[in-house]
Amino acid sequence: MTICIKPFNEKYFSIQFPNGFDQKMLNVARSIPNRKWNNEKKLWLIPNTKEASQMFLRNLYELGSFNFPIFKNPVTAENPPEETEEQKEIRKLTDVLKTKHYSQHTIESYTKWIKEFLDAYKNYSEKLGQIQINEFLTNLAVKENVSASTQNQALAALLFYFRFVKHEDAENLANVIHAKHKKRAPVVLSREEIKLIINNLEGYKKLATELLYGTGMRLNEVLELRILDIDFERNEITIRYGKGGKDRRVMLPKSLIPKLKAHIAQVKLIHEKDLADGYGRVQLREGMTKRSSQTAFEFRWQWLFPQKNRWVNQRTGEQGRHHVDESILQKAVKKALHDAGITKNASCHTFRHSFATHLLEKGYDIRTVQELLGHSDIRTTMIYTHVLSKGAKEVESPLDGILGGNPIR
Repeated sequence: MTICIKPFNEKYFSIQFPNGFDQKMLNVARSIPNRKWNNEKKLWLIPNTKEASQMFLRNLYELGSFNFPIFKNPVTAENPPEETEEQKEIRKLTDVLKTKHYSQHTIESYTKWIKEFLDAYKNYSEKLGQIQINEFLTNLAVKENVSASTQNQALAALLFYFRFVKHEDAENLANVIHAKHKKRAPVVLSREEIKLIINNLEGYKKLATELLYGTGMRLNEVLELRILDIDFERNEITIRYGKGGKDRRVMLPKSLIPKLKAHIAQVKLIHEKDLADGYGRVQLREGMTKRSSQTAFEFRWQWLFPQKNRWVNQRTGEQGRHHVDESILQKAVKKALHDAGITKNASCHTFRHSFATHLLEKGYDIRTVQELLGHSDIRTTMIYTHVLSKGAKEVESPLDGILGGNPIR
């Protein structure tokens, strides 16, 4: 008889019988207090406690159908399963990324690529190095046909892993077949189109979208703003740990000051209720809570756009509020585009493109725009010079010079 035992979540582990089970096996599962049957996945959920684990293993052993001793240290929250080599490497990678204050987006991205890389060579007995990096990157371009930016992202993850986790330099990339970089002009919305979209939004979604266009911030930068980042005295917004781990400041649109003050007043009411209910703790970056245990409860560190419901840690019962999820605003903007009748392939990031283009159209210096966008290289900012109003639409076709703009009949 085969039995499959796996972690399910922090509260339960699962048991499953791939080849079916008899009445005796059914009684083993039913004998555990607070067990649950998951009908969707066809498995039993056993409480992840020392007592339940020992009872389950003892009852299973007493059946006499399996040839194994009772485990002295069953898998529980207090006694987690031994890490695999891959899990150890991923944990090391995550620890280094957090130490260097990389954003959560970068941590998730790098972790994904290193997992794929290690999985691709899980049966490889030799030491992983330069040859495997070249093979992996070439495979992405040739077989998986990824874009140049995706391949570069994988390369950045691999270089970081080998340099800071394996402590090896991997820079000989001459043999890598690089994905073709397709140059595309960014989608830019007109001022009238932006006005239509914003008018089709309501509440905090409207305010967040106005900040996207009014400041040129990225979507995650807007949603990760905290109360103290809004400086009404200096008319500035501070962006902390932006792309590349850099802080920067952008202007605070004066037209949004009354809306932001009203919104912050509402957020304060939510926070005060959370405190009254015994909660009110916000997630802080690594090391910040060491300053004071009360820092996470201070209003100034709360999210500017907190989610509607509190999160709950099933194991500890601890509660708090994350910021609004990116997908919520993305869906709202997509619907607003549809309702406004705009057919351009636009998204939340399009407001950033439009912000930069419209500033350049008004005559602002490209260096100023570069600083506001947080670009390290001015060549990244210069892409917006290709979509200014002085571009193709302002050039008269030579055919119009002959026909006077009248169509051929």
